[in-house]
Amino acid sequence: MNESKLSRGARISVLLAACLGLLFDGIELGLMPVASLSVSKSLLGDAYTSEAGGDWFAKFAAALMFGAALGGIFLGNLGDRIGRTRAMGISILFYSVFAAMGAWVQTQEQMLILRFLVGLGVGGMWPNGIALVAECWSSASRPLVSGVMSAGLNLGILLLSQLARLCPITPDSWRWLFYLAGIPAVLGIVVLAALPESPTWLANRRVARRPPPPIRELFRPELLKITIAAIIIASIPMVGAWSASKWMIPWADKVAGATDAGYKATTQGWWALGATLGSFMGAQLASWLGRRTSYLLISLGATLLTITMFQWTAPLQPSFHPIVFAQGFVATLFFGWLAVFLPELFPTRIRATGSGLAYNAGRFATAVGVLLAGSLFAYLGGDYSRVGTICASVYSLGVLVIWLAPAKSEELSRD
Repeated sequence: MNESKLSRGARISVLLAACLGLLFDGIELGLMPVASLSVSKSLLGDAYTSEAGGDWFAKFAAALMFGAALGGIFLGNLGDRIGRTRAMGISILFYSVFAAMGAWVQTQEQMLILRFLVGLGVGGMWPNGIALVAECWSSASRPLVSGVMSAGLNLGILLLSQLARLCPITPDSWRWLFYLAGIPAVLGIVVLAALPESPTWLANRRVARRPPPPIRELFRPELLKITIAAIIIASIPMVGAWSASKWMIPWADKVAGATDAGYKATTQGWWALGATLGSFMGAQLASWLGRRTSYLLISLGATLLTITMFQWTAPLQPSFHPIVFAQGFVATLFFGWLAVFLPELFPTRIRATGSGLAYNAGRFATAVGVLLAGSLFAYLGGDYSRVGTICASVYSLGVLVIWLAPAKSEELSRD
């Protein structure tokens, strides 16, 4: 590691900028689950139905996931080519500028295109931010730092939910939320102009004297097995989160929206509070119990709690929000785990590319899964609890796929 070339203040600024980038990333991820039905009611007018609202929720989520998958792969690769800091700044500008443009849309199709473009930046932020911080902080502190960063993303969802609770999002009042989502563009400009670059990346580029690595390098024989395993392992929590867990919010809106416009935001807040704690603890759990054991236990817990959330409680019942909190905590342990695990697998020269591909390739599967869940939702006549329960089975696959992981993770020093 070459972190000694950065002062403590510079390393703190790197961590702060990456955490803020992920916090705003979380706001973008949480925006449509809490606003989707209001946007659809506003833009569809008399053509709106409950089934149409659920179908458009799935389409918006799928568009974001497709964009995030492509952004994570190509903007992750850009981080290996031009530097972590510059690629991170570009990612922040992508998701903030295109989110702000959502305030002016007049049709569902326009919003759909913008959600895809927002996704490009959302996907690019994670691999570049994680790679930058991993290379600027010591191995001893990496689980703690990775936990803080992962928690930052869900803290963004939590902050958004509290704002939406205080200022309810309705069919007559939702455009302000998209104006707000454009504010992080200021952070993107600051990152491009002032944030220091990873000394490890700079040193590697000087010593290697090779052209920037193409994505196909990840599929060379020496990395192929690792790359495939990383993609599959990262896909499980992503598909589970968007094809199963996220249905709780439009479900809460449908059940309680007519009498309590802020109930959906309260639901998202309880989930995000659990998720903020869970994503932090996931990194620690990976360190304490080992990579395989911790992933297996998280998979079992996420499966059971998601089924419980959709089958043994419901919106407005006293037990609903406590179970939502617990499900958010356990299901997001995965993401703190991934923040530690994925950067360990790939050498510096291709770390952001590898992490970005692994983390975001799962979003292609997620986009397909969400669209299938949307079709299932329509087939079941808009039954949120049955859709969520069926899709919860995705989490159980983690019990099997974790055995594809290397018995002992690679070290960051393997450069």
